[in-house]
Amino acid sequence: MTAETPVNPKDLTGHTPMMAQYFGLKADHPDTLLFYRMGDFYEVFFDDARKANRLLDITLTTRGASAGQPVVMAGVPVHALESYLARLVKLGEAVAIAEQVGEVGAAKGPVERRVTRVVTPGTVTDSELLSDRQDTVLLAVFAHRARVGLAWLALAEGRLGLGECTEAELPSWLARLVPAEILVSTEGAPAAVRQGTVAVVNRPAWQFDTELGLRKLCELLGVSTLAGFNAQELPRAHAAAAALISYAEHTSGGAKHALGHVKSLGVEKASDLLELPPATLRNLELTQTLRGESAPTLLSLLDTCRTGMGSRQLRLWLTHPLRERRDALERHAAIAVLTTHGPEPLRQALRGVSDVQRIVARIALRQVRPRELAGLRDTLALLPQLVACLPPGHCRLPAAGEDVEPLLDDEPTSALLLRLHAALHPDERIARHLAATIAAEPAVLLRDGGVIASGFDAELDELRAIATNCDDFLVALEARERERTGIANLRVQYNKVHGFYIEVTTSGLDKVPADYQRRQTLKNAERYITPELRAFEDKALSAQERSLSREKLLWETLLDDLQPTLGILGELARALASLDALCALTERAQTLGWCRPEFVSHPCLDIERGRHPVVEARLAETGGGSFIANDCRLDARTRMLIVTGPNMGGKSTFMRQVALITLMAAIGSYVPAARCRLGPIDAIHTRIGAADDLANAQSTFMVEMTEAAAIIHSATDRSLVLMDEIGRGTSTFDGLALAGAIASQLHEKNRSFTLFATHYFELTDFPTKHAGALNMHVSAAESGDQIVFLHAIEAGPASRSYGVQVAKLAGMPAGLVRQARATLEALEAQQSSGAAQVDLFAAPAAADAAAAAAGPSRAEAALMALDPDQLAPREALEALYRLKALLPKD
Repeated sequence: MTAETPVNPKDLTGHTPMMAQYFGLKADHPDTLLFYRMGDFYEVFFDDARKANRLLDITLTTRGASAGQPVVMAGVPVHALESYLARLVKLGEAVAIAEQVGEVGAAKGPVERRVTRVVTPGTVTDSELLSDRQDTVLLAVFAHRARVGLAWLALAEGRLGLGECTEAELPSWLARLVPAEILVSTEGAPAAVRQGTVAVVNRPAWQFDTELGLRKLCELLGVSTLAGFNAQELPRAHAAAAALISYAEHTSGGAKHALGHVKSLGVEKASDLLELPPATLRNLELTQTLRGESAPTLLSLLDTCRTGMGSRQLRLWLTHPLRERRDALERHAAIAVLTTHGPEPLRQALRGVSDVQRIVARIALRQVRPRELAGLRDTLALLPQLVACLPPGHCRLPAAGEDVEPLLDDEPTSALLLRLHAALHPDERIARHLAATIAAEPAVLLRDGGVIASGFDAELDELRAIATNCDDFLVALEARERERTGIANLRVQYNKVHGFYIEVTTSGLDKVPADYQRRQTLKNAERYITPELRAFEDKALSAQERSLSREKLLWETLLDDLQPTLGILGELARALASLDALCALTERAQTLGWCRPEFVSHPCLDIERGRHPVVEARLAETGGGSFIANDCRLDARTRMLIVTGPNMGGKSTFMRQVALITLMAAIGSYVPAARCRLGPIDAIHTRIGAADDLANAQSTFMVEMTEAAAIIHSATDRSLVLMDEIGRGTSTFDGLALAGAIASQLHEKNRSFTLFATHYFELTDFPTKHAGALNMHVSAAESGDQIVFLHAIEAGPASRSYGVQVAKLAGMPAGLVRQARATLEALEAQQSSGAAQVDLFAAPAAADAAAAAAGPSRAEAALMALDPDQLAPREALEALYRLKALLPKD
């Protein structure tokens, strides 16, 4: 069967019953790989088999025929399913799993099968397929009349959000949300959606319906209006939510309560967030290095969380900072309390906490496993110990109607810690029910039995007793049969294929009694069964099957009982995640010597002895020395710093550290500085580095100008702007002209707080004509022909660039360096004297001639000043050493 001859699911005449069943299931999932359970394998057929062969490198075979066509197939073992699913999801593929749900032989034809789940990149909930420390987000996008509605769901965490933006703002939203899968209408989608590598799924246009979305959201949240969530007037987001919820329910097997753990709705507005455009997220290396690695980044430095929940919460804070400072101030206060009393007892207790967020989601989806519920049970049992580790004064719950604030009499105190503490007291009946129901060490899978605790259900205990006494019966039967038959090596055993049997080796076959009925012949033995053993087998196997059936019923009842508790357990999960993230920030502040930032209402960015947190940590790890701390002061009168100095001197590091300190303060973290005062900040814009965008046919300079233009159009007088060597991608005069114009625009029109690094020394005149700008430079020292980077930011412009010295440090050939140095000296002499044009392309052999034209070197001048006839031998030797010291050290 090929792609050119598709099967009509309404006419399966001529197909075998099994293939007819397969095509019926495939018709409901046409764009999804269908894994069809057959015994111990999941099989894929026809085009799906060819695709799986290409993606997974599994063997492609042909077996039998259906409707006159060879059946092309491939398969993966049941026990290896999760590893193959992980590979497919990583490649952006969706997979439908069709399980055998009927009893073999219960009805005529193939055993009944049903798609029980659909695994897609954005709806993964299996722990084996998820990253512990990052959310997996499903996003739906609906564009209408130049505005875009967005709805997103982190299914494994139960986090649902809505937002609306312009098409121009969409890339920033995509960079912040980092969706694993995007749903769009078949009638079209914004270009930004299809430019990345994220899996994009086309859904029918009718699913993006505003009224349907509003109704689905209200039903999901159990409300009659979304006004309480400030989400009532978001028609485009409602349309996106309609498709999002329908898709999530569909991929969950159509379960009625598949999203039962989603109990709240977050509405995000660009005006509420501290704007971090894609270039800023990339250049500051918040969650990913410029090479695409997860470390070293700011997140990898901050994340010492003990749980996956805490890590995901910290990532969310870092990528979704708010302009409103209330949350950040509360976190600062909580860190102060935890610092005073020490976070380590709490951090040790958090080690025993399971991933409650994802367990709750899997309960709602009815996909939770026995050991996950055991983990939830143990976490609930641990809560009293966790609460006892909270700082004194934060361990008492406010009484009903009592305000939190009067409890905060002693300093330091934290209302946030009190609220988190209140959520750490779920209904005790949940813990008792789980403790009574789940075995101390349950089996990995329900089908293996041993999941429900002994003593919970009398009927189950009775059935288990039959199976438990099986060993005693077999030992007694073996002893009796040996005595009766005189066969000393007779054995009574069991296996899953043949059941119970009596095994007799060849040497004892002449003693086999007449009531032994042959069950299996082996090379050196015969296996038999007796009427007594058959009767016991019927009883034991029946008891085992009934026991597993009973356990399954009790398990389903337990999941039913847990559904009403999902809201309480969700609040508990969020409290544990926040507490873990706060403890991690506290530990970082203590270990790395960070300070509590101060917020002020007037324009201000005042950092005393600031450090780049990631670079400082890397220096400590590698033994690379101490980080040189620097100050940065911007206010209503000084809004721009023109930063000059040598390459490798630390200009970019200085600018990045100012941005990172600003961001860390905004998320509620302490900061790497001796002191930090910050006024209102609405965005952090960066233009750092250079790279071609070959996919979109943009040169380095075009990318540079595009990003600079975006900053010019977006930055306000409350924005922080980093401009690093703007204009370097074109000719010197063009670049200088553009750099000057951009600096003037930022200074005069945008009035943003700006750090403007440049190698154009002509721009050091900028502050003389613009009162709000100052010159700063990165200091360096010369020692002979060598350069030492001091990395200190000092007032005033740099004296020179030291480019030739940096080239030498980079390993450039000595002759090349000599040529460059000679040409540089000639150019400098030309500039000061107005001499003729210097030959920039003189061959290396002509370097000496060029140097001669520029005048004698220091060594030559010192040599000409010597009078050898007047020097004593010792004086001559000293003069020789002085001359040697003046020579270029190439």
